[in-house]
Amino acid sequence: MGFAMATIKIDDKEYEMDDLSQEVKAQIASLRYVEGELAKLNMKLAALQTAKLAYARALKASLENEATDNEEISIEGLGDTLSFD
Repeated sequence: MGFAMATIKIDDKEYEMDDLSQEVKAQIASLRYVEGELAKLNMKLAALQTAKLAYARALKASLENEATDNEEISIEGLGDTLSFD
């Protein structure tokens, strides 16, 4: 039973990890680390965007509850246009 050697594919070309220099292996390790950190940040960004939307909806509901019958509140796209001075 043979074991497959670890390979990496870059631009449709495969390289055997055992044949690569330590410098190249270090660059690959750094790239993998950065990709992992970017994935974590993207998950955090998605969670924060979801929270922002929930807070914006809660704010809109609160403002609508405080509005008088004569006031018309339009907060369409609140999350995109809300700013604080």
